[in-house]
Amino acid sequence: MVVGTSGRAGDVFNPSLGVVAARVAFASETEVGAAVDAARAAFPGWAATPALKRARVLFKFKEIVEQRRTELARLIASEHGKLVSDAAGEVTRGLEVVEFACGAPHLLKGEFADNVGTGVDSYSLRQPLGVAAGITPFNFPAMVPLWMFPVALACGNTFVLKPSERDPGPGLLLAQWLAEAGLPAGVFNVVNGDKVAVDALLRHPQVNAVSFVGSTPIAEYVQREGVAHGKRVQALGGAKNHLVMLADADTDQVCDALLGAAYGSAGERCMAISVAVAVGDATADRLVNRLSARVKSLRIDQSQNGDADMGPLITAAHRAKVVDYIGAGVAEGARLVVDGRGHQVPGHDNGFFLGGSLFDGVTPAMRIYREEIFGPVLVVVRVPTLAAAVGLVNSHEYANGTAVFTRDGAAAREFVQGIEVGMVGVNVPIPVPMAFFSFGGWRRSSFSDHAMHGLEGVRFYTRLKTVTSRWLPAPNGKGAGSAEFVMPTMK
Repeated sequence: MVVGTSGRAGDVFNPSLGVVAARVAFASETEVGAAVDAARAAFPGWAATPALKRARVLFKFKEIVEQRRTELARLIASEHGKLVSDAAGEVTRGLEVVEFACGAPHLLKGEFADNVGTGVDSYSLRQPLGVAAGITPFNFPAMVPLWMFPVALACGNTFVLKPSERDPGPGLLLAQWLAEAGLPAGVFNVVNGDKVAVDALLRHPQVNAVSFVGSTPIAEYVQREGVAHGKRVQALGGAKNHLVMLADADTDQVCDALLGAAYGSAGERCMAISVAVAVGDATADRLVNRLSARVKSLRIDQSQNGDADMGPLITAAHRAKVVDYIGAGVAEGARLVVDGRGHQVPGHDNGFFLGGSLFDGVTPAMRIYREEIFGPVLVVVRVPTLAAAVGLVNSHEYANGTAVFTRDGAAAREFVQGIEVGMVGVNVPIPVPMAFFSFGGWRRSSFSDHAMHGLEGVRFYTRLKTVTSRWLPAPNGKGAGSAEFVMPTMK
């Protein structure tokens, strides 16, 4: 652990109490450079470590996290504000990527073909890039880093993590546990900071790859700056995820799905459902009538309360931003069915709490439809047909995730085939793929040729080397004058 010397720092809040719980020192460009230099110095030894031995370190790390997941979940809850139970789920989903990465000896196997030409064999290798950096968001301070560095490390890279300055504790704790698991010094590093640290990573000549998750404007910036400085970039941006309800869907099941998907973690999820698309007015009326009472009855409390449904938002500034969106929706003519503004939690008057809000009569021209709110606000859009619903989803600039609820297999298949979105659920509200698949959206939700984790993650953190090999017999003096000057072909 190195004490920051830049003189710059930021507040870390306890969102349930609305008070500053800690201060985090922001790294200077020089301090970021020192972390990158440490990672670069450790790279040759780590890359030369057999994949099986790298996997054993990750196995030990996985064991440590499993044994102490409650400690990690409580830390996430205290800095982020999500419920401890929700944070525990985040840890579990992150651990699934560690489990996947433990298969490195298999995942890194190349292809081999013998005798592709007379006496000639060909084979491929997947080799590490060097130093990889991860820039991660506040909403999943453990899971998103765990989407990145286990795969990067398993592939033989070293890593520099820049977690969100709003909840930096989980990243530091994971670093401690990696060291305890036997990871050599310098292989994994954490730098805390703001844009100064981000820019230093994007511009450092020894950083070979950058992974990012956050808002679309910053994802675009990271992709543009990283590529301009010769890096491989994986940048995931914002979302406006739609759940389409057909007339034959069970209303209670859809309400259950929407409550968790729209209001869980106070809507601060890139895979949160923020738009319910009801096919037909009768479907919409049934949904809104049933859903409104349940939104009003959401149990909102401090993050350590195991009986709550939702905790606070991460900062007062973010809560104010969400409140402004609610006001904009009213001003634009949407019908505010449930108003979550002004919600108070007894004994936590200064906490960053906001009740669930529900809009009906929303149109595609409204800001609350077009823009990512990232809070506990669900909007209902009414369309006449399934084809109109598909067209609505496909016309949005974001294309991260979507879902359809129906009992009609043909309609579900039509939806899956026609929808232009990266991750799709059928009667599944939040279609986050398992770790052995890959996570990523389309259009302005992703700025990368490779999605995260799964085989796409392995491809991102490695580069392909193809070897063509021929072993010649002992020279007999007859080789002179046999040079060929035409395009080589296999004979």
